Order: sequence, then C-alpha cells, then structure tokens
Amino acid sequence: MWSDTTMHVQSSTRTPAVLDWLEVLSGIGLVLFIMGHSLFVASVIFGASTFNGMAGFFENTGLAQVGGPIIGLVFLLHFVLAARKIPFRAAQQSVIWKHARMMHHEDTWLWLIQAVTGMLILLMGSIHMWVLLNDLPITAEKSVALLYAGTWLWFYLFFLLFVAMHVAIGVYRAGVKWGYIRRENRARMKKYLYIFAGVLVAIDLVSLIRFYFLSV
Repeated sequence: MWSDTTMHVQSSTRTPAVLDWLEVLSGIGLVLFIMGHSLFVASVIFGASTFNGMAGFFENTGLAQVGGPIIGLVFLLHFVLAARKIPFRAAQQSVIWKHARMMHHEDTWLWLIQAVTGMLILLMGSIHMWVLLNDLPITAEKSVALLYAGTWLWFYLFFLLFVAMHVAIGVYRAGVKWGYIRRENRARMKKYLYIFAGVLVAIDLVSLIRFYFLSV
C-alpha cells in the first residue's frame, strides 16, 4: 500500500526574517516621515507665509529635491516587501475573500484593508510626489490653486484617510507579529492606535480646510 507523507523541513535561511525586518523598518521610517509631513503641512494653519517659509527651507537645503526621490524609493521598497504576501491572482483573491467572510475574524479584515490601502497609497502617493516635485517651489498659493482644480480636493480627502488607516493597521499588525501586542494588551493598544489614526486625520483635515479657505 502506497502512502503519501509530507514533512515540514525548517528553512535554514534567514532571508524571510531579514525581509520581514526590512519591511517593518521601512514601514517605521515611512510612519515617521508621514508624521513629520503632516506637521509640516499643518504649518499653513499659522498662515501662508509660515508654510512658504517652511517649504523654502526644505528646498533651499535640498531636502525636498533629494529627500522626495529617497522617500519614493522607500515607498517602493516597502511595497515590494509587503507584496510578497499579497495575492495578486483573481483565484487567490477569491479564496482570501471567502476565508475572510467565513472566519469573521477582525484581524483578517484588517489585513485586507491594509493590503488594499497600501496599493492605493502607492498609486496616489506617486501622483502626489510627481505633481509637487515637478512644479517646485512648493507654495501655499500653488497648493490652494491645486485644491480648486478638478477633483484634487476629493483626491486628498481620500488620500489622508487611506494613509491614516494604513499606518494604524500596519503598526498594530507589526506589534502583534513581533510580540509587542499580546492578548492581554490588545484591546488597549487598538484603542491607542484608533486615537493615533484619528489625530492624524484631524491634523491633515484641518490643514486641508485651512488651504481651501486660505486667502492668497
């Protein structure tokens, strides 16, 4: 009688763990960048001259010209690393969707939201950087004009929501994966991350409203 048996052989390579750590580190770097970016944009709350002064500093020191493409590369690296676990084929996506609906597990839905928002952020973030870096210098006047052109206001409304959701879920899932968020502190950490995402959205939303009604 024939019998088929399988045996799990533990991989001796550390490559998957290294790639996971690179994904986490690039994600942490992007979270810090996003927080700094939100604070920079929020300088418009104090007036167009304050925002223009901050933008001028970044451009005069070369941070905008050099930092922009570097951030773009980190975005791309983070996406490639995360994409190792994203099903791109229709059949695989169908299976994931069925499993998510069947399991009714919150973390599974959070993973789906993180994957979808990650792809949207890559696309929308690329458009955002392309538009701004190809029209330097960055000024409050240009930003106001952009918001009144076409559907850019809606573009940024959805963009800031996707970013806040992706950041909060990403920090939560990384914390769970690496053991910093456990069963006993999971509810508390979720609450903190919801507050963090809410504060991030609030700062970006106030900045967007300030731009929209700014007299320039």
